[in-house]
Amino acid sequence: MIIGRVTHVVVAMLAAASLVVAPVSAQAQDTQQQAGQAPTQTQKPAQSSNQPIAPPGAVSSDSARTLNLSAGPNYSKGKPWFPNIIAPYTPREVPEPMVTNTPKLDQLVQNGKLMLSLDDAISIALEDNLDISVERFIPWIAQTQLLKADAGGVPQSGSAQQVVLGNAPQTSFDPVISGQVNWIRSSVPVNNGFLSGLGSITNGGSTTSFGCSTVVVPCITSNNQNINFNYSQGFHTGTSFSVSFDNDRGTSTSGQNLFNPDWVSSLTLSVSQPLLNGFGKLPNIRFILEAKNSLKVANSLFAQQVITTVTQVSNDYWELVFARENVKVQQAAVGVSQKLYEDNKKQLDIGTMAPLDVLTAESQLATDQQNLIVAQTTMLQDETVLLVAITKDALAGDLTGIEIVPTTPISTPDVVENIPLDQAVREAWQKRPEILQSDLNLQNAKIEERVTKSALKPTLNAFLEYGAQGLSGNRLNLNQTATSFAPDPTQPILNESGVPAEIGGLPLFLGTPTGFSSNPIVAFGGLGDSLDSMIHNRFPVYGGGLNLILPIRNRSAQADNARAQLDERQQEVQLRQSENAILLAVRNAMIALQQDRNQVAAADKARDLAQQTLDDEQKKYQLGTSTSYNVVLRARDLTAAQGTELRARANLVEAEVNFNQAMGRTLEANHIIVADALRGKVKYNPLIPGTPDWDATPGNK
Repeated sequence: MIIGRVTHVVVAMLAAASLVVAPVSAQAQDTQQQAGQAPTQTQKPAQSSNQPIAPPGAVSSDSARTLNLSAGPNYSKGKPWFPNIIAPYTPREVPEPMVTNTPKLDQLVQNGKLMLSLDDAISIALEDNLDISVERFIPWIAQTQLLKADAGGVPQSGSAQQVVLGNAPQTSFDPVISGQVNWIRSSVPVNNGFLSGLGSITNGGSTTSFGCSTVVVPCITSNNQNINFNYSQGFHTGTSFSVSFDNDRGTSTSGQNLFNPDWVSSLTLSVSQPLLNGFGKLPNIRFILEAKNSLKVANSLFAQQVITTVTQVSNDYWELVFARENVKVQQAAVGVSQKLYEDNKKQLDIGTMAPLDVLTAESQLATDQQNLIVAQTTMLQDETVLLVAITKDALAGDLTGIEIVPTTPISTPDVVENIPLDQAVREAWQKRPEILQSDLNLQNAKIEERVTKSALKPTLNAFLEYGAQGLSGNRLNLNQTATSFAPDPTQPILNESGVPAEIGGLPLFLGTPTGFSSNPIVAFGGLGDSLDSMIHNRFPVYGGGLNLILPIRNRSAQADNARAQLDERQQEVQLRQSENAILLAVRNAMIALQQDRNQVAAADKARDLAQQTLDDEQKKYQLGTSTSYNVVLRARDLTAAQGTELRARANLVEAEVNFNQAMGRTLEANHIIVADALRGKVKYNPLIPGTPDWDATPGNK
C-alpha cells in the first residue's frame, strides 16, 4: 500500500515535470509565428566574407521586416517659408512623451492573469520599455543638430559629436535679409555760425528762425530719414555675397549743403572668396558631414538599445518560465515528502516503524517546504522584473500583483555553433552596431584632420566690390549772385589770437549779401532723381583686392592639427578594440551555447538514470530488500535531476538569445522593425487566449 502511494506521487511529479520539456521542433515553429502574422522564412545562414556589408540590424530583403529609421518625425528639415511665410519664425510642436501603457497590454489579461507569449513580451517592450523611450530622443536630437549644421551653425557637442577644432564657419548658408527704417531729429548748438554755415549771428539776438528755442545759443536742426536693405548669404565653397541698398533723406538749417533737403541712394555689391585657409568645400561643410555621421551614430545607438532591451526581455521571460516550472518541481517534491511523512507516522502509530524514520521524513519535508518558498519568492521577483521591463507604469490598472503566465514553452534551439569562427566573426562585424559607430567616429576624425590641415595655411581672401550712388534734392539756382555786401561793424572776424583780423590795414567784418540780380530760384528734386543717378551709374565705385593674415608661429593651428591626428589614431585603435571585443563575445557565446547544449544532454541522461534508479529501488522495496526512506531518497534525486534538466534547458535557450546578440542577429531573429520602435508604435496583433491565432500557435492548445 505504501509502495503504491509513493509510486503514485512520484508519477504525478514526473508528469508535472514533463510539461517543462517541449518538443524540439516546437521552437522553430514558435519563432516563426509572429503575433498576428503568418510564419516567415527560417533564419538564413551566416553571410560569407564576399557579401556586401549590411547596416547593423538590417535583414535580408526577403525577410518579413527591414531596418528603416526614416519613419516618424524628422527634425532635420526646417519649416518651409512657402506658402506660409511666417512658418520659419514659429516653434515646432514637439509632442508630450507617452507615459501610459499600450492598450494592447490589457487585451492579454484573462481572468486576472496576464497571458504573455515571448513575441508579445518583446513587442510590448518595444512600445513601453522606458530605456527605449529615453534612447528614442537621441536620434531626434541629432536631427536638430544636422538642421543647425545645414544652416551654417556649429552643432552642439554631445556623446556622438566630435570635438570642434579650429575656427567655426562665419557665414550663414541660409539667406539673411535685413532692413532698417528710422527717423532722427537733432538740434546741435553752434559756437561759430560762420564756420557752421549759418552766416551772421547777432550777439544776443534771437535765433528762433533756425528752429531753436533759445535766444542765446544758436543751433543747427537736422531731420534724417533712412530706408536701408541688406541681403547676405554664404555658400559651401566659402564664398560670401552681400547686397546693400541704402536711401537717406536729410534736411538741415545749415547753409553748407548744396541740396536741402537731400536724398542719397547707394547700391553696393561685394563678393569674398578664401584662397588658402578655408578654400574648398570641406572646411565649410565639415559640420554638415559630421552631423550626418553623428545622426547615423545616434540611429545605431538606438538600434543597439533595442537589441539590448530585446535580449534582456527575452532572458527575463525565460527566467520566469524556469521559475514557474521550478515551483512545480518543488511542489512535487513537497508532495512526496508530505506523503512519506504521513505514511511513516501511520506506521509509527501501529508500531511497525521507529521514531527516527518519522523524524527523518519530517526533516526532509521541512527542507522541501523551504525550497518551495524560495522558488515561489524567485518567481514573484522574476514576474516583477519582467513586468517593469515591458511597461511604463507597472501599477496601472489591474497590473498590481498580477500573475504573469508565460505561454511560450522552452524548446531546444537548432544547432548553430558549428559555424566557423572566422565566418561568424565577419558576420558579427557586419551586423553589430558598435562597429558602425566606431567607423563613423573614425570618419569624423578624418574630416577634422583634413580641415585642421587646411587651417594651417595663412588666410588670403580675395574680394570684389561694386557700388553706385545718387544724390538729389532741393537747391537754390547757383546763377543767382549778390550785387552788394553790407558789413556789420558789430561782428568783427577774429584771428587765432583773438584780435580783429585785417586785410591791407582794414578790419574784416561779417555781413549780409544784398542786392541780388533777381529773386533766388529753387530747383526741386527727390528720391526718383537720386535713384535715377544710381541706376544710370553716374557715380560708380569699383574695388577689389586681397586680404592677407599671416599668423607668426601659428601655434594654435598646429595644436589643432596635432589634436585631430591624435583623435584619428585613437579612433583607429578603438575600432580594432571593438572588433576584438566582438570576436571575444562571439567566441564566448559559441562556447556557452555548446556547453549548455552538452549540459542539456548530460542532464537528460542524469534524469533518465535517476528514473531508472528509482524504479530499481521500488522493485527492491517490493522484495523487502530496501526501505521506504531509500525510495524517497531516490525520488528526491529524481526531483533534483529534473530541476537540473530544467535549469540546463533554460540556460540553453538564453544562450541562444545571447548568441544572437553577439552575432548581431537579434533584430532579424525577432523580426523587428526598428522604425516601429523609434516611432513607439509596433504593428502586431497580440496573441489573445481563446482566439484562432492563439489556438494555432504551437504549445497553446
